[in-house]
Amino acid sequence: MAKKKNKFYLSALLILAFVFALVYVGVNLTSNLGKSKAQVTLEDAAKQLSKLYANIEVKNEPTVKGQIDLNPIDVAGSLPDISKFPVTVNNSTNQFVEIFSSTEKSGTGVDGWLTDVAAEFNKENIMVGGKPVSVKVRNIASGTATDYIKSGKYVPDAFTPSNELWGEMVKASGVKVQKVTDRLVGNVPGIVIAKSKYDALMGTYGAINVKTVTEAIADNEFSMGYTDPFASSTGLNFLVTALNTFDSSNLLGDKAVQGFEKFQANVPFIASTTIQMRDAAKSGALDGFVLEYQTYVNAADLKGGYVFTPFGVRHDSPLYALGDLPQEKLDIIQKFAEFVTQEKYQKSAKDKGFNSLDDYKPEMAAVDGSLLSAAQKLWKEKKNVGKPIAAVFVADVSGSMAGEPLNRLKESLLKGQKYLGRENSIGLISYSSDVSVRLPIGKYDTNQQSMFVGAVNSLQASGGTATFDAIVVAMKMLQDKMAEDPNVKPIIFVLSDGETNEGYSLKDIKGLIEGYGVPIYTVGYNANIKALQSISSINEAASINADTDDVIYKIGNLFNVQM
Repeated sequence: MAKKKNKFYLSALLILAFVFALVYVGVNLTSNLGKSKAQVTLEDAAKQLSKLYANIEVKNEPTVKGQIDLNPIDVAGSLPDISKFPVTVNNSTNQFVEIFSSTEKSGTGVDGWLTDVAAEFNKENIMVGGKPVSVKVRNIASGTATDYIKSGKYVPDAFTPSNELWGEMVKASGVKVQKVTDRLVGNVPGIVIAKSKYDALMGTYGAINVKTVTEAIADNEFSMGYTDPFASSTGLNFLVTALNTFDSSNLLGDKAVQGFEKFQANVPFIASTTIQMRDAAKSGALDGFVLEYQTYVNAADLKGGYVFTPFGVRHDSPLYALGDLPQEKLDIIQKFAEFVTQEKYQKSAKDKGFNSLDDYKPEMAAVDGSLLSAAQKLWKEKKNVGKPIAAVFVADVSGSMAGEPLNRLKESLLKGQKYLGRENSIGLISYSSDVSVRLPIGKYDTNQQSMFVGAVNSLQASGGTATFDAIVVAMKMLQDKMAEDPNVKPIIFVLSDGETNEGYSLKDIKGLIEGYGVPIYTVGYNANIKALQSISSINEAASINADTDDVIYKIGNLFNVQM
């Protein structure tokens, strides 16, 4: 009898457990009915965030006001010593000219065409005024070179940027500019589009050009990224070409601005670097992006799967003489311009990906330099298109940051904060073994700026390193902000040495970062750069190595693009 009762109880328990399991599964299955995958993912992320956050002890520090600097941004002051940028060809004589050259032609390998030709020039014993002459070539990006020249921090004898837009900007700044030649070597910027998307757009629009691309983006049919128009030749070219497409009679008129705002509202990605943009494309986050043809044709991973469509002004590497140069230097520059046109050197350029698509004619004439600067300013003001940024700065104040690393971190934030747009909102947390909220998220008005400066100045280093705990807290702050204002775009900046020895690990929170899709930009001080890159790469953000003397300039550019 007892055995029968036990069997009955056991059967009843099994049936009860089975019914409970069915109900549990049913509830979970039906709870997601009618919801999109994105909604389910966000709900899961919210649950995970609450669970992770509950296990972190968070301190709320009193806010402290600091003295703000109202002086304008000092570009020259942020630029490092020119020796930061390598000389790829040294002069071989006392009579020489120094040339700033864009990086796609003055590096090494397929990017070393001008390097090779300049070395040959220096071997030829070319004479000017009865004396042997030579050239010195410095490898420096066109936008950065323009900053040096415009600011007067360092002005070379000659400048060959990727395109003429930079030459026009230098001219408009008041520097004496003489164009020696329109072209050293041929190149073209373009929009690189995944083949399947290209075919779909052709079916809809019948042609692919900047006009149809901007229309497709505005209609949310095409996801494209482009590069920083303050630093990138292709990015600047795309900006002015798009404005010209919206209104060719007035690039900065209401019609052009309205067209830009509609288009920009659906641009998911503005990259600080070409590498960052290409990584986003590889991840599937983008249907297309901007790139020079010479880079495209040398990229094995792009062949076959993408289609290149030219746009804008050509990138034919014009050559300019700068300043009041003596006739001897002008003659050297002229002889060099003539030297590179020799058939054998133009053929070697072809072998490196240049001098193709020579039948492409520019869609627009050269743009006045003052208009270009105004277009950059317009881009800075309008790029977020009514969707302001909410950013949390996460500062590592662990013991390993003591001394110089923390001093440089503070300098980075204090100088970089001048690039933060007033329409955006920012907050600041610090962390060591614990996490402290130093400044709750608030609109970046003068009062918030003062409290941000005060919070940065008060940072002191000690204790362990709980990096991922701090990221969880930053995520929580941003999600609370988005609950108040769903229109904001969240971003996190982590400034650290990259070492984590307490609290959560990347494995613990990686799913959370992926679920929310918040980009996390990292800046490394005396750092484990790979560890920081692994955080940034999750959502295609950039990582900066601060152990260089150009970190303030780099961070200024980063904040300028993202904020």
